[in-house]
Amino acid sequence: MALQPTDHSAALSAQGLPADTLRELADRALSEDLGGGIDITTAATVPADQVSALDLVARAPGVVAGLPVAAVVLERTGHVAVTLSAADGDAVTAGQVLLTAVGPTVELLTAERSALNLLCHLSGVATATNRWAHALAGSGARVRDTRKTTPGLRVLEKYAVRCGGGVNHRMFLSDAALVKDNHVVAAGGVAAAFEAVRRQFPGVPVEVEVDSLDQLEEVLAAGADLVLLDNFDPDQMREAVAITAGRARLEASGGLTLADAAEVGSTGVDFIAVGALTHSAPVLDIGADLREA
Repeated sequence: MALQPTDHSAALSAQGLPADTLRELADRALSEDLGGGIDITTAATVPADQVSALDLVARAPGVVAGLPVAAVVLERTGHVAVTLSAADGDAVTAGQVLLTAVGPTVELLTAERSALNLLCHLSGVATATNRWAHALAGSGARVRDTRKTTPGLRVLEKYAVRCGGGVNHRMFLSDAALVKDNHVVAAGGVAAAFEAVRRQFPGVPVEVEVDSLDQLEEVLAAGADLVLLDNFDPDQMREAVAITAGRARLEASGGLTLADAAEVGSTGVDFIAVGALTHSAPVLDIGADLREA
């Protein structure tokens, strides 16, 4: 059977993930699963010339993310053609076919788990983010991620946040400045830390973390672009919004849960930072069903 594999890696290039990086990630995932050997179960039970179709199917409702990633993993085995039946960011239902791969059964089964691991995880991130986005709907506040990401998967996890309706914080340490408590200690004060960053990197956005309304007044006077309200309760957030009066954007952070979302959004802050979007999101249950091609 002559198959014409399609390279789905280009689908994410516009999202900031170069095709070669995605292919490298897929190769690492496959190599990790094989451990330098072969899939002995599949090699022993599946005829080498058998061709099948493999459907990736949602087992639970949610928001899907990472379909092109899963496609690339399957395609990297060499002779598999993939068709997507949904798009990243779609709300999907239990039983919905998301992707179909056709090719040698040996290759499909060898790549199945690596593809599912990435797809289930990224869809879990998108689904968790979407719950926050819905909870904040109408408030004017946006949920956004942090750098509490899985090493090596940050770009993909932040992409999944966007698929779920959230926005990204800085991608790298070099994108923007975030002056936190340890920087304040090292610099000798919150205003001094802010001014040091602004002086050395005048064109870079600067966010400053504060843990009191007094510190807020200080960084507003210094000219901070964005202020992170660390562990403020909703009443303190409302007071911070009144004090700021539009001079800077405000971000709430620290121990927030989905149950708090509506109340926090109603305070007038611009962003709600949720590390759990990437470090604690449960996977979306997605299965793989093999059938005759």
